[in-house]
Amino acid sequence: MLKDFFSKKRKYATIPSERKQPATMNEGVMTKCPECKTIVYTKELKKHLMVCMHCDHHMPMTASERIHSLLEEGTFKELDGSISSTNPLDFPDYAEKLEKDRTKTKLNEAVVTGEGELEGIPVVIAVMDSRFRMGSMGSVVGEKITRAIERALNQETPFLMFSASGGARMQEGVLSLMQMAKTSAALKKLDEAGLLYISVMTHPTTGGVSASFASLGDYNFAEPQALIGFAGRRIIEQTIRQDLPEDFQTAEFLLKHGQLDRVIPRNEMKQTLAAIVEMHQGKRP
Repeated sequence: MLKDFFSKKRKYATIPSERKQPATMNEGVMTKCPECKTIVYTKELKKHLMVCMHCDHHMPMTASERIHSLLEEGTFKELDGSISSTNPLDFPDYAEKLEKDRTKTKLNEAVVTGEGELEGIPVVIAVMDSRFRMGSMGSVVGEKITRAIERALNQETPFLMFSASGGARMQEGVLSLMQMAKTSAALKKLDEAGLLYISVMTHPTTGGVSASFASLGDYNFAEPQALIGFAGRRIIEQTIRQDLPEDFQTAEFLLKHGQLDRVIPRNEMKQTLAAIVEMHQGKRP
């Protein structure tokens, strides 16, 4: 009887594991929201600045997408785009990983810097891209940001910084940690000159980046639900032996506790920054 049971013809359909998908389902055409799981056309998502139309979840933007969403078309000129990292400590496989990220992202490093116009006002901008080594800060990242700050100082223009980083780059050891002091010192000179610095923290902004230039703005802003903090949640809980609030280290938590000036939805970012930059024009001492 058992033999008869297994010999019966199956009455349900099977789906071949290598069945060809329609052309419209090719990788990159559709994007699944990690928050609400809704699948949307990537082109439509990009029109909405990579913000889910169903739940308002803010997905990562590339540095290029961010810059073009803010600056006037045709005004952006990249600075120091050819600088790239080496392997100063001969860290195993580091050079190979850098090359892999360069191929994948078409970037030389985890930050893009340049100058352009925001609603007609000249600005210098630096935008981190989390696709490259998780936006980690190594020697070149720190050098490019410092040079951008110095450019703003020389040109007497506002400096805009968009952070997205996992922290200091471990493969460069103390050389990466030195960038915290170097960028902070450059920002001090910008402040002494009375020039405007706006920092915008996006998801995630952590480690040495959050503890240095990302938190030193005249205005410190963040996008909704961005993860912002120095050490990880689990490490903190184990250290203080207490459970942390559910929204701990979110942009909203930091705003509530006075560590941010405002949480700005992406579709309001350009107009908000433009209004602040315009307000500060001519206010240098």
